[in-house]
Amino acid sequence: MTVPRALVFDVFGTLVDWRAGVLAEAVAVKDRSGVSADWAAVVDDWRRGYAPALVRARAQRPWRDLDELQRESLQVVLDRHAVTLPADEREALVRSWRRLPPWPDTRAGLSRLRTRHVTATLSNGHVALLVDLMRFGDLRVDAVLSAQLADSYKPDPVVYARAVELLGLEPQEVAMVAAHGEDLAAAADVGLQPVFVRRRREWGPAGGEQPPAGLPGLVAADSLDDLADQWGC
Repeated sequence: MTVPRALVFDVFGTLVDWRAGVLAEAVAVKDRSGVSADWAAVVDDWRRGYAPALVRARAQRPWRDLDELQRESLQVVLDRHAVTLPADEREALVRSWRRLPPWPDTRAGLSRLRTRHVTATLSNGHVALLVDLMRFGDLRVDAVLSAQLADSYKPDPVVYARAVELLGLEPQEVAMVAAHGEDLAAAADVGLQPVFVRRRREWGPAGGEQPPAGLPGLVAADSLDDLADQWGC
């Protein structure tokens, strides 16, 4: 197994539990506003609209940050579910992406992996959002890298190539760590090593993704601690 010099981490779903965090804020919104809905369904539908929103954003200029895209997609989902919320409560839901709880292994796993590797985020969240999120979860990495720095969104190849360039490394020296096969396949196409971390509760009862089949050089781990064990950290 080739051990990379640097690890870049997907964030939403890989390092943090987006569903638990957003659903907790949705429950708080219900309690404050008195607006009832199937909030779990609303949250899941909002997340399903994430990837299509990024596809549309990549086709548009100028680049817009994730907060803007989330505001638009949230309104579409609320309309679909016939839910009317005051503007401040809609904004509370958008801002909840800055307060997502880390998975139980994330903090310690990142610390272990940093002992032998350069570590960085590589997320579709913009830098300001990621800084807030990492501080909220007390998560430590060596660099906060974002698709914003490439004026695009994953899985655009330019995002991965830009991260490698900013780290001053070659693609084969960098591993992309994610719980999502599409992210890993796109990174591998640029020459990064794909590392899959299982997040069985990413979608709550609906489970999480399985390792992508047939991806050359794939490393699979059950947690960041498991990955640290495999690499002797």
